[in-house]
Amino acid sequence: MDTSTGDESGVTQTQKTDIFVVSSHEKHLHEMCQALMSFYVVHAFNDVSHLSEALVAFAPTAIIVDEKIDPVGGLKLIEGLRKTDKLNLIPIVFTARKGALEQIQMAKTMPLVRTLVKPYRFSSLIGAISDQVNAQVEAQWETMEPVQKAALENTLESFNSVADLIAEGKPLPYNDIQESCDPLVEAVQGGCYKELLKGVRGHDNYSYVHSLRVATFLTLFGDHLGIKDDDVKILASGGVLHDVGKMMIPHQILNKPGRLTDHELVIMRSHVTETIDFLESTSGLPRGVTVIAGQHHEKLDGTGYPYGLKGKELNELARMAAIIDVFSALTDRRCYKEGMSPVKAIKVMENMAGGHLDAHFLTSFKELLLDATSDDVVLF
Repeated sequence: MDTSTGDESGVTQTQKTDIFVVSSHEKHLHEMCQALMSFYVVHAFNDVSHLSEALVAFAPTAIIVDEKIDPVGGLKLIEGLRKTDKLNLIPIVFTARKGALEQIQMAKTMPLVRTLVKPYRFSSLIGAISDQVNAQVEAQWETMEPVQKAALENTLESFNSVADLIAEGKPLPYNDIQESCDPLVEAVQGGCYKELLKGVRGHDNYSYVHSLRVATFLTLFGDHLGIKDDDVKILASGGVLHDVGKMMIPHQILNKPGRLTDHELVIMRSHVTETIDFLESTSGLPRGVTVIAGQHHEKLDGTGYPYGLKGKELNELARMAAIIDVFSALTDRRCYKEGMSPVKAIKVMENMAGGHLDAHFLTSFKELLLDATSDDVVLF
């Protein structure tokens, strides 16, 4: 069940998230592939020989290895991968029967291997893959310069802490969030924003990646326009927090690759009001953060949401945030799609100017991109 066409190995690497699934248990292999194909590009293998041919062609983002694999067995396969250069750091999820205690225990001692005991929930499988992929990406941050490393680690920690606060019904400690964004502001103002964008490439937490990209580009845009001091910090923290309401949107809707139904669209759009409700419970929150979160989907002609604001009802922060959010969404790389090139994204956005986006700010943002970077750098 290979979802892409390819060469003699039967597999073609894409720019999306390629997952290999290996099992000689046909029913289990089919079920795993059906569950994953809406979120990843899935390549299925029922024996080691076909897998070996594919691994010669390229290394996938992650491999799901079942205990039952002809002829060597799943554990032996993992041991072989861990002894092979260029394959030894690929994240692996090992699935095994509850009775396979010895194999489960041995798998737990191996690096970058996560074990799932059958039967398991679909959400557990998705979570295990994401955790493994993210652990590999985050480990690479250790080689970055201190400021860029701190920018990524701090914003990720803050972003993840919001999920816990929402679940526990606790207000947001905004000062902590703003402080966590200080290295991001320093990195951007120091001309190191490209490293931040590179650093989250391949990370499987799309909501975090999108928020980090919005925070980075919004800070860069603000710096370009001459915004200084605490005001630029509002742009950074507003970018990190602008979509936290998506944490309350069901996973299958949030990550659906196809067009949303009318009902699903209503649920998806509710993330804005969910974000506002959460942020308004925070004392001392700058109004600018709420404006960024609450109005980045509004449009100049009044066709946006959630309030249908138009024209002069949208202040400069809202207009800036709308441009950055659209640009990031178009150029974001998702597990099921490649990001649009910045040049193409700007052309799409220019067609939206006047009615949806502020033409003046869009021109300034286009100038910023032309001055600051090139196509191959922004596309992450």
